[in-house]
Amino acid sequence: MSRESVPAIPFIDGHSARSVSDASIDVVNPSNGKRIFAIPAGAKEDVDRAVGSARRAFDDGRWSEEAPSHRKKALHRFADLIEKEAAVLDRLDAEEMGKPISLGFGSAAAAASIMRFYAEAVDKVLGDVYGSDKNSFVAQRRVPRGVVGAVVPWNFPTFNAVYKVAPALAAGNCVVLKPSELSSRSSFILAGLALQAGVAPGALNVIPGLGQTVGQALGLHMEVDMVTFTGSTAVGRLMLQYAGQSNMKAVMAECGGKSPQIVFADGVDLDAASKSIAQLLLTNQGQLCTVGSRLLVQKSIEKVVTEKVSEHLSNAVIGDALNPRTTMGPLASSEQCSRVMGYIDAGKAEGARLVTGGRRTLVESGGYFVEPTVFGNVLPSARIAQEEIFGPVLAITPFGNEDEAIRIANGTPYGLVAYVWTANLSTGMRMAKGIRSGVLVNASPPQGEGPGHAFSTEPVGQSGVGTESGLAGMESYLRRQVIWVNHA
Repeated sequence: MSRESVPAIPFIDGHSARSVSDASIDVVNPSNGKRIFAIPAGAKEDVDRAVGSARRAFDDGRWSEEAPSHRKKALHRFADLIEKEAAVLDRLDAEEMGKPISLGFGSAAAAASIMRFYAEAVDKVLGDVYGSDKNSFVAQRRVPRGVVGAVVPWNFPTFNAVYKVAPALAAGNCVVLKPSELSSRSSFILAGLALQAGVAPGALNVIPGLGQTVGQALGLHMEVDMVTFTGSTAVGRLMLQYAGQSNMKAVMAECGGKSPQIVFADGVDLDAASKSIAQLLLTNQGQLCTVGSRLLVQKSIEKVVTEKVSEHLSNAVIGDALNPRTTMGPLASSEQCSRVMGYIDAGKAEGARLVTGGRRTLVESGGYFVEPTVFGNVLPSARIAQEEIFGPVLAITPFGNEDEAIRIANGTPYGLVAYVWTANLSTGMRMAKGIRSGVLVNASPPQGEGPGHAFSTEPVGQSGVGTESGLAGMESYLRRQVIWVNHA
């Protein structure tokens, strides 16, 4: 059986298994609108079996109690296998949700790199020993939480699955992974690769299906110790509610975003900045939680920046995600396409000036393609400036000074990241201290890897809860246990 034909059915305790549900969901290629295959709709009983497998695997210690060196070697082998199968994984993701095969960001190779980082982190998270009186010894160690339910979105299928699975496994947990119903095949390949690499059976289980069945069942399950979720703010709220309704499980949720790009007229290379801003908007068709979909521009350079960004967007090569020449593929589904077009209509209705784009394109292909779209004169209160669109739509708003830029940047319910373009270090520092989200200050476009995978992020407001990435992100998958010994 080829990797591409791997069955998208439950993977439990190291084996493929039939779903209890007879209902199915069609998976459609968004580049042409044609059905590819079907997956089970999923059922609570599927989740019960997978959680039971993970619970047994955790309780008997076949993964969590293995020597750190064993887990490290297994995860390194896992990373090697992901890299070996990267071309297949990227093709599946391109076919199922439209991520261009040419896009390196969020690719399978990037996922392998994350797996290597967490393989090395297995023995790098340390505990604490506290100073105490002469008759006691007090320490605190980090222990795995137990069974982790991982619910991942459709926009970077392989990458997002590994982004959750890698730190959870490195921390010694056992995982039940629920991929998006739009893009699930890569998760089943990953499960098979994990087994091949030496990850214990039951340590990684995969259950396909709908969010309202499989996702909800994981959130409510009394034997799930933690849920890690990436997706919409609405569903993130539900995960928090499910935790409260069940066993008060830990919840980590990365939800919506409305990240601003803020450009100052103080000497920044505007052509380079505009090109970088346009490239980020085009990344995965704007279906990226940290996409800079608001462009705040100092008034004196509003016209020139608008023209430059629009020009760079016009260079996008729109087409089938499987074509290596394509730089911008389709939106992930018919529903997502309708959602984005609805926001474009809302922008027009609210009086914003349509600068470029605003239409569907390549309609004859049957795919869900939308032109890169720019609106000018957008009020900070407009829907396209307040709500996450998750598409290639840019809202441009002018500002006068730093205080106004900070006020507009902080003026949405979200807080994932902000991008500040300034040649003035003092301006960058004031903006970084004034904006409540993470801030990336650019005197020039980012080059190189920066800190690699070592940095951590924590969302603000309705962008979610919990710390992700880096060693601090791995600690989210660990519980602090105090050990107090009185020995007088």
